[in-house]
Amino acid sequence: MTALTRTDRRPDVHEMVVVHRAFRREFGAAAGLVRRTPAGDTRRARIVAEHLRLCAAGLEMHHTGEDIVLWPLLLERSAPSTGLVETMQAQHHGIDELVEAITPALAAWEAAPTGAAGERLAALCERFTAALLEHLDLEEREVLPLASRHVTAAEWNQMGQHGKDTMTPSQLPVMFGLVLQDADGEERARMLGNLPLPVRLLLKTAGAWQFRRYVRRLRAS
Repeated sequence: MTALTRTDRRPDVHEMVVVHRAFRREFGAAAGLVRRTPAGDTRRARIVAEHLRLCAAGLEMHHTGEDIVLWPLLLERSAPSTGLVETMQAQHHGIDELVEAITPALAAWEAAPTGAAGERLAALCERFTAALLEHLDLEEREVLPLASRHVTAAEWNQMGQHGKDTMTPSQLPVMFGLVLQDADGEERARMLGNLPLPVRLLLKTAGAWQFRRYVRRLRAS
């Protein structure tokens, strides 16, 4: 097992808690958004469907970063955690399967938002959210302490860089807005501090306006 030296800078693993908070909030609200959409309201269904796809894309970026960076490092450096990492990988697979089930149900409801189609989709969203929350709880409780001990800050930051590199220009302000929505002042400063200056300026100006517009549109009843 490879140990880190005292000169290796520790990662800010609390960043992941802040990101998870957004997933908990948005996916926890998903079934309600679907059920509150009036039958036949295709405009509203499209808004909700686009939001759920955006959140799913954000989760996929997040999980792919873990698959590429975090799990291999923990398997290499923290042998006693092998079973835990395998559990996390299996949970990723299970979550992916639920997304695959939701995808056609979401498309069908968006095209024809009937009450029955909405209820099928909402039930799938609830199953997905339950599985996701179980995964996030385990990750925060067991994986983050391991990452803090066995992963350097530079390696940890590779996961965030993967997400930033994957996001489209239109996704970036909305995704960061969702992540920072419930962050306190210190969390916000730490998250923004990891970004290049041009990106920070974008998020504080045009990006902030874009996010407020997005939220008003989504939360409208």
